[in-house]
Amino acid sequence: MSRQPVLFVSHGAPDVLLNPGAAVHMWETLGADLPRPQAILVISAHWAAQEPTVSTAATPETIHDFGGFPAELYSMTYPAPGAPALASRVRELLAAAGLPNAEVPERGLDHGAWIPLKALYPEADIPVVQLALQPHAGPDWHRRIGAALRPLRDEGVLILASGAVTHNFGWLTWGTNSQPRPQAIAFSDWIGETLARDDRPTLLDYRRLAPHGADAHPSEEHLLPLFAALGAAQPGEKPLRLEPEYTYGGLSMDAYLWQDASPAPITLEH
Repeated sequence: MSRQPVLFVSHGAPDVLLNPGAAVHMWETLGADLPRPQAILVISAHWAAQEPTVSTAATPETIHDFGGFPAELYSMTYPAPGAPALASRVRELLAAAGLPNAEVPERGLDHGAWIPLKALYPEADIPVVQLALQPHAGPDWHRRIGAALRPLRDEGVLILASGAVTHNFGWLTWGTNSQPRPQAIAFSDWIGETLARDDRPTLLDYRRLAPHGADAHPSEEHLLPLFAALGAAQPGEKPLRLEPEYTYGGLSMDAYLWQDASPAPITLEH
């Protein structure tokens, strides 16, 4: 069995599926070209808990955890099966790393999970488990979680981290053809350059060292999945940066793919 990659995506605003642009088309291409996983573990910015918590739901519901969008969005579902055995394996790995963990029986898939999954794997035929963040715990905590879960990659599991490279509502322009904010570009490029060097200590200190670091994330929950993905990558395994677009001016839709051990690494053009 080939090693599964690790994928971080910026999931964007919930309406990204209603007017598919470059980011959605990129997700579709990734889903078609990546090695097909046996199961998917999603770490989404939109589920927080006091400790790492997995859902053991056999048939997770589609959660529409947003408001004010067109009715069409609320009728969308993603009826993927759950994977209780994978949830148990996640807890086993976290415990082995000395990390606390818990489970809940009925947690569904929030929009940070199902929106990119709907483009990546539209048939919804791959089992999915979600793992909750701890926004109070910071970047290195989530790097540790990702490192604990790294063995899943050799067990047929795709680790999908879903958040945002930039997430400041004050940077957004709600309209079409919005020009990217210079601050969003500067921060996104810094993230890309730091990841390309695999400079983990610098990345963990992004709020102090990155241009507009704290402004890019007034609260950290949307960048924390990136640190979980970083932990799940092998030391020295550098990601492919995918730069499809900026939406609403301030949302960088960058994705990162760690895939050094894949049999045929993807080199998507953008």
